[in-house]
Amino acid sequence: MVALSDRVKELIDRKEKVCIELGCGGNKKDASTIGIDVLDGEGVDLVGDAFDVLDAFPDNSIDCVYAYHFIEHVPDVAKLLSVLVRVMRVDGILEFVAPHFSNPYFYSDPTHKSTFGLYTFAYLSDSSIFSRQVPSYVRDMRFQLKNTDLVFKSSRPFYIRYLIKSLWGKIFNSCAFMRELYEENFCYLIPCYEVKYVLVFKG
Repeated sequence: MVALSDRVKELIDRKEKVCIELGCGGNKKDASTIGIDVLDGEGVDLVGDAFDVLDAFPDNSIDCVYAYHFIEHVPDVAKLLSVLVRVMRVDGILEFVAPHFSNPYFYSDPTHKSTFGLYTFAYLSDSSIFSRQVPSYVRDMRFQLKNTDLVFKSSRPFYIRYLIKSLWGKIFNSCAFMRELYEENFCYLIPCYEVKYVLVFKG
């Protein structure tokens, strides 16, 4: 059983805004968040498996959850959402960033367990942002999908490619129609680096 630190308990007891970052590693995006990772390191506040750490949080105690290149390592994303239902406060925010399935680097990492595309969380949440409707795999829709962005970029040192791909990003993220057009027709011609999801907990 993972024990919450005194700092985390104090934040919860004072009913202050509690934000966590799952799988933060040594590169936490926001110093004010509570960093959670299976390995200890700089910026990691709670060490342990994400599911075990989340089990230690009281009900309705977390305002926002960030995960940058973490959820692709989770074999059961629906299970993760079901755990977050218990600990999230109403109107809490989930922000997930994961490799898009067309990213060729995704398949180089043997620890990647789940693939992600434009519609992934439309299957797992209440969503009306796309024209294409998909079946629901969750009986009780507790999260609402607010936004999905396609991110086009190249990693260092490919700076010229980065600039070219950022232009593609502006074009394909201009509206939902263009995002859907991209994923159906162009995703393997112009691979997308990652996809960003924003969801809200409805309670």
